[in-house]
Amino acid sequence: MHTEGMDVKQPVRSQRVNQGEETKAALLSAARDLFGENGYGSTSLEDVVARAGVTKGALYHHFGGKAQLFQAVYEQVKRELSDQVVQVFLLPDPWQALIEGSRLMIEAQLDPAVRRIVLHDARSVLDLEQIRAVETRYGTVGLRGVLRRAVRVGAIDPEPLRPLALMLSGAIAEACFYVADADDAEAALDEAVTLVRRLLEGLRPRDAAEEAASA
Repeated sequence: MHTEGMDVKQPVRSQRVNQGEETKAALLSAARDLFGENGYGSTSLEDVVARAGVTKGALYHHFGGKAQLFQAVYEQVKRELSDQVVQVFLLPDPWQALIEGSRLMIEAQLDPAVRRIVLHDARSVLDLEQIRAVETRYGTVGLRGVLRRAVRVGAIDPEPLRPLALMLSGAIAEACFYVADADDAEAALDEAVTLVRRLLEGLRPRDAAEEAASA
């Protein structure tokens, strides 16, 4: 009898977990759409729960409030962008992977929803420590990996990878802000990508840099 009772309870418990995950996913999806469309300040929790089709109590259960919900959306967007960039960072040629991945990181800011969530609203909603923690997890780690590959094949000079990745990540982040705040985002993108590439060229061994300049 005891075993039979356990068999009944386990599916019920699993069903509740699945329902909770579905509710959480619905809230994240609705919040991402609304934050991306209208911005943090113009999005209410009533808007979010109405679009998600759940109760406000469910939202508070999973996220605690609007700021915590935004932080989860911000991290989700950064994770998705990171997954895209990492695929580029894994290209066979580490140097081209570094160039193209850096470009993709900046180019993502052309998406108005990404720009609004990741750059504009994140600066006002989240504190610096929260932003840096997410950026390190989903930006700097991947950048450090492709730099390590580039050093191994001699595409760039050996340098301390941790500070190098942090400094390049900072430069790319500023390039993203530049593009996001520009009146002409496409022109700003071209400028930013060109300048980041010139910074990266400075890491190349002298022979490789001279060869690239004469090509």
